[in-house]
Amino acid sequence: MEQIGPSKKILLINGPNLHLLGKREPEIYGTTTLNDIIERLTKTAKSHGIELISLQSNHEGDIVDAIGNLGLLCESPIDAVIINPAAFTHTSVAIRDALSAINKPFVEVHLSNVHAREPFRSHSYFSDKAVGVICGLGDMGYDMALTWFLKNLYKINLSH
Repeated sequence: MEQIGPSKKILLINGPNLHLLGKREPEIYGTTTLNDIIERLTKTAKSHGIELISLQSNHEGDIVDAIGNLGLLCESPIDAVIINPAAFTHTSVAIRDALSAINKPFVEVHLSNVHAREPFRSHSYFSDKAVGVICGLGDMGYDMALTWFLKNLYKINLSH
């Protein structure tokens, strides 16, 4: 596998209730746990010399703090963000502002197709700022987001 410098970092953010994946409404969110997703993405990132930093929080301020602390306030800041804001998708101007402040590319991921659910879920405070939005493809959406960064941000050839 191609390797890049060890200082490359991606922040994986999961919002409220995603720690319940695998148990919470499996008919909507599937049976894969958040730990399964994190382990899989960490392994893929590490094989390309990228550090994946993972955060799950049910608290908006914790997410805002992490984005700032690992972005503008860090000597070796993150390069990109994969975020499943969960319910904060529809409510959090604070997280949107934190992502805008660090000026790093991010991909918004949703396990379910938010546009096929309740009408309020169709509005996102993040989509217009994201380099891409992946929804409705289950936990594979996380892998797709990471693959996009590997190919487009880090220019890693994944054709083998």
